[in-house]
Amino acid sequence: MASRVLIVEDDRSLRTFLEKAFREEGYHVDGAATGDDGLAAALAAEHSCIVLDRNLPGRDGMSVLAALRGQGRRTPVLLLTAQGELTERVRGLEAGADDYLPKPFDLAELLARVQALIRRAALAHDELLVRVGALTVDPVRRRVTVAGRAVELTPREFTLLEYLAKNAGRTLSRARIAEAVWQYQFDSETNVVDVYVNYLRKKLGEMADGTEIVTVRGVGYRMEAP
Repeated sequence: MASRVLIVEDDRSLRTFLEKAFREEGYHVDGAATGDDGLAAALAAEHSCIVLDRNLPGRDGMSVLAALRGQGRRTPVLLLTAQGELTERVRGLEAGADDYLPKPFDLAELLARVQALIRRAALAHDELLVRVGALTVDPVRRRVTVAGRAVELTPREFTLLEYLAKNAGRTLSRARIAEAVWQYQFDSETNVVDVYVNYLRKKLGEMADGTEIVTVRGVGYRMEAP
């Protein structure tokens, strides 16, 4: 799947030039001319990298960056700055930018830097994936797949599955699960843990490789892979 890049640049001719260049390199490209439009575009879709101009009308690049990081978005951001703005570049990196490039810049360098950021982010993301047999849990994108098949879960179901998967091979008591997933002290009279485990089993289905959530009688549950 081709990477998707967002270019936030108020200079129309430069933005058009960059959009064309990235498309010719095989990227899907979105563009925005203002900080507000750029932030909206960044929040509306998932991008592999954002090329963000520091100086934008209205909400500037630093404000866009702060808003993105404040909402937990870890999309790699390359900040475009004016030549000689060393202090601003340092501020940008401290605010969460992953790289910067002063204007005027060489197109080949920009393309190479974006490619490097995307590659690095992909490697970091892959390290965060939780895999148990055929099951893959993505804590960042909050996605679950079984042998490549996407499984739709509610937020609570996802939190429960993530907890079980991260502790695969360990027997977890109902009390421990309730405290970790629901953040309250376990009540022996409630069957909420059992109900949600059954929800997960139905949605995950029978996994071909034998990966399953095992009931440990009198104790709780354990995620197992063959």
